[in-house]
Amino acid sequence: MCAALAAHEGGARVLVLERAPEAEAGGNSRFTAGAIRFAYDGVDDLRALMPDLTDAEVEMTDFGTYTEEQFYADLGRITDYRCDPELADTLVTRSKDTLMWMASHGVRFAPIWGRQAFKVDGRFTFWGGLTVESVGGGEGLVESLRAALDRNRIDLWHEAAGRSLLTDDSGAVRGVRVRRGGRVIDVECSAVVLAAGGFQANAEWRTRYLGPGWDLAKVRGTRFNTGDGIAMALDIGAMPYGNWSGAHAVAWDYNAPEFGDLAVGDGFQKHSYPFAIVLNQDGQRFVDEGADFRNYTYARYGREILAQPGHSAWQVFDASTEHLQRDEYRIRQVTKVTADSIEELCARMEDVHTEGALATISEFNAAVDRSVPFDPNVLDGRRTRGLGPDKTNWAMPIETPPFSAFRVTCGLTFTFGGLRIDETGCVIDTDLRPITGLYAAGELVGGLFYGNYPGGSGLSAGAVFGRLAGSSAAAHATG
Repeated sequence: MCAALAAHEGGARVLVLERAPEAEAGGNSRFTAGAIRFAYDGVDDLRALMPDLTDAEVEMTDFGTYTEEQFYADLGRITDYRCDPELADTLVTRSKDTLMWMASHGVRFAPIWGRQAFKVDGRFTFWGGLTVESVGGGEGLVESLRAALDRNRIDLWHEAAGRSLLTDDSGAVRGVRVRRGGRVIDVECSAVVLAAGGFQANAEWRTRYLGPGWDLAKVRGTRFNTGDGIAMALDIGAMPYGNWSGAHAVAWDYNAPEFGDLAVGDGFQKHSYPFAIVLNQDGQRFVDEGADFRNYTYARYGREILAQPGHSAWQVFDASTEHLQRDEYRIRQVTKVTADSIEELCARMEDVHTEGALATISEFNAAVDRSVPFDPNVLDGRRTRGLGPDKTNWAMPIETPPFSAFRVTCGLTFTFGGLRIDETGCVIDTDLRPITGLYAAGELVGGLFYGNYPGGSGLSAGAVFGRLAGSSAAAHATG
């Protein structure tokens, strides 16, 4: 939708092809909580983006700053410095301006007080570089952008699945072959922007590229992201690029459905594990739950859970951190056990070796350095010592009843492998030459994320590169 709006602004006549029916339209964006990462220099930038922010709200909140340098450093650190530096630079330097542009098209933003700030001494403090979300979450974001399409009289076809790209004798893209209403239609045009997501909903591709066992992962979002856009481009010689064996995968409710459920949205995620311990079926810990802020670990811990026996784990809390649990822990559709004693809780955790879990919790409690104050707003250094792995921040003993445990599995968000683009958003072929008339944006662009991802940067990338691809496609079409 950002590509369509930008292309319209560039003077092009635009048609949006949406594979899903109207009730499920919007791709993965519709299933998100709407958090979006961008660089800002202080509260004045936030007030320009969110004019409804009151003086009282500003007074009670430490928004801090999140500079371009910090954003760029996070992208590098989280991806082990494998991210394409030009893509990263484009994302970082255009992020603020792109959000302001989205706001000009009617998208509203608000601070994420409920999920990215904890109240300490009467004041909210934001952490992890992630400060705003779209009002109404992912669904609100999609509906706002859809309304912008309608205001600009941009055509949108639902249940219109792209099947192949049309090219001329020179290899330039001249249209899309579409299946719609049981018929195959050739839509001729001067430029095409592919924004059809990754291949996470394709079990065969998941197993082929991510590896054995990934066919068993649950898909957090849309069932329509099966790699069609990527395949269409590869068929005409596009260059594969990025981390094809990598994906954004999180802790997801064990009994969640096969694909995302719009009625529940992001509620199946379970992201408060930094304030818990996570046990596998053998009753053993297998990750450092406090390695970093949740924003910087959650996208890779789904892979760790998938690798465990039974492809599942349990997040264990006691009463001392229960108040820090996000809202998703209180939905009706949750796999949870509670107890007034550790022994009873371990016995109730299905498929878990009870004696192993009791021993692990006892060892963990004894290893906590209780001399360091607990502070959820910072990397507090409250850790364990002598365990494998140690918990390096927010280590709170599991000893205060009542106790609760939540069963999770791997929830796959999107895949990291995709197409290579140049600085204009044009798709590159296997000879590293631009494919005339073909542009790409969103999750099917490879090279930005490797192994991990900073929370909220997926929506940022979709918007930034969507706007870029749309503007470039319009310039090509009208030039």
